[in-house]
Amino acid sequence: MLLAIPFPVIDPVLVEIGPFAIRWYALAYIAGIVLGWLLARRTVALAPAAATREQVDDFVTWCTLGIILGGRLGYVLFYRPGHYLDHPAEILAVWQGGMSFHGGMLGVALAMVWFCRRHRLPLLRFTDRVAPVVPIGILFGRLANFINGELWGRVTDVPWAMVFPSGGPLPRHPSQLYQAGMEGVLLFALLIVLVHRPRIRVRSGFVTGAFLAGYAVARLVGEVFRQPDAHLGFLVAGATMGQLLSLPMLAAGLWLMLRARPALAVAG
Repeated sequence: MLLAIPFPVIDPVLVEIGPFAIRWYALAYIAGIVLGWLLARRTVALAPAAATREQVDDFVTWCTLGIILGGRLGYVLFYRPGHYLDHPAEILAVWQGGMSFHGGMLGVALAMVWFCRRHRLPLLRFTDRVAPVVPIGILFGRLANFINGELWGRVTDVPWAMVFPSGGPLPRHPSQLYQAGMEGVLLFALLIVLVHRPRIRVRSGFVTGAFLAGYAVARLVGEVFRQPDAHLGFLVAGATMGQLLSLPMLAAGLWLMLRARPALAVAG
């Protein structure tokens, strides 16, 4: 413990006025959506254009609903189905915490399919332009996890280990920061480089596949340092739930990149 870095205790509540409270976690969602929206307005205009900026404005509402509803339902179904089966009223209590990235991703994917069909937009071209902005929200979300002192890492003796207030007396990996770096910063940099390459942009589905595979790899690695959920523990072959849910993403991402040939991209 003497070698552990003190955890920088930050109040999860930024401002509290009576019964109303503004939390860092809520601000992370808002910041991710707003910054992602502003960047997506630029990326959709890259040739060949995927949508108009006005259509991106319309999509923000559906994207937000996909994140919240998908994220919550994903957590309910993937992480604590038994608990919510016994306490169904708590499913709507999102303020108590409990969101799943994989569920939120599925929610946004369904919103994209619906939106593109309604507006007659090329689905993969649209997802290619939107995918690079997703790591922005992931970055803020992981930083909020760190501020909240939740989802901490496994016990370790590395020099930068921290003792988290809710993680017991032993020093642990600050795995939230590892994931913020891999799933947020590195993945964002990779996708931005790809989406600004004309030869990549004409290969519809390639950037989307790179996002899915890139996130899956980052999550698979990050989970090696992160403490599994106490009520789940280690699952098949010692894997965590986050790793198991990332395997289909990896397969889908690799498939999309392999099939993303210029000849197919012309068809959208």
